[in-house]
Amino acid sequence: MAGSGLTAPPQQAEPNSGGSDPPLSDPLRVQMLSPISWPQYLRARGIRPRKRLGQHFLIDERILARIAEAAGLEPGEWVLEIGAGPGTLTRHLALRADHVVAVEIDERFLPLLREIVAPFPHVTIIAGDILALNPIDLVQGHPYRAVGNIPYYITSAILRHLMEAPLKPRRIVLTVQQEVARRITAGPGEMSLLAVSVQVYGRPQVVDRIQAGAFWPPPEVDSAVVVIEPYEQPAVDMGDPDWFFKVVRAGFGQRRKQLHNALSHGLGFPNALVRAALAEAGIDPARRAETLSLEEWAKLSASLRPLRPSPPRRPENEERTSHPPIDGPPG
Repeated sequence: MAGSGLTAPPQQAEPNSGGSDPPLSDPLRVQMLSPISWPQYLRARGIRPRKRLGQHFLIDERILARIAEAAGLEPGEWVLEIGAGPGTLTRHLALRADHVVAVEIDERFLPLLREIVAPFPHVTIIAGDILALNPIDLVQGHPYRAVGNIPYYITSAILRHLMEAPLKPRRIVLTVQQEVARRITAGPGEMSLLAVSVQVYGRPQVVDRIQAGAFWPPPEVDSAVVVIEPYEQPAVDMGDPDWFFKVVRAGFGQRRKQLHNALSHGLGFPNALVRAALAEAGIDPARRAETLSLEEWAKLSASLRPLRPSPPRRPENEERTSHPPIDGPPG
């Protein structure tokens, strides 16, 4: 832009045709994009990161290219980008995908995002909350891969939303804080609610590490790229997923307590009944939640299921509501 000291948005790029041309190497792909000084670009448009939301924008073009490459896109596949922000990653995805559906909830970014992806007619911008949208509708039934920089506090909710959808992503690529990546990939002995929520649906692996200086503004900690390969079916038989996660949440609700006390408090069941359920599942009541495997959580959920209170019977003449109460996803 003349006189602004900013570089122009990227020039027109041809959509991915899925033809027989050899794939471009990462350096060539990056060269197809005009460089942007993202801090200047965002400031000039009145965009400031919101500290209360923990907003840090990944602006290193080489790392952005590596994240897009980690999606492992194949001809005919779409990308569902969750939290597109100003579009720093979106344009790299657009060079590789047949179609990109970029979902963004923060309305401040939408005009800028439209400007950034203008050269890419195969990018669709959706304003909204991914948890309120149906993935199969967003990708119009096409095979797809999900990519996103997702806040920690809704990671498990978004993963459950994607993995319980009628059409699951073929791969999920997340950029998260390094400590969150460690928790996602932890094994028995260091398990957490987040680890259970991820590993029951897919196999996670850290594929890249990102130094804080690659972001603007730089966060206080480094980050990592986690690839999740979804299973065709959950790793264990959860029975009722809502009940399964309710039991897991209760177990991790008071991590310093032994499992029988944490479950009794979290589920509101008498301690003696909880001990009996643990014995039925073959689990020592003195253990703590972080030591249980997925298989043990499934057994415990099944042994506790008969203790669930039955829902109150609805009078025959009572009009049914169209919005039944829903037990929220694991946090």
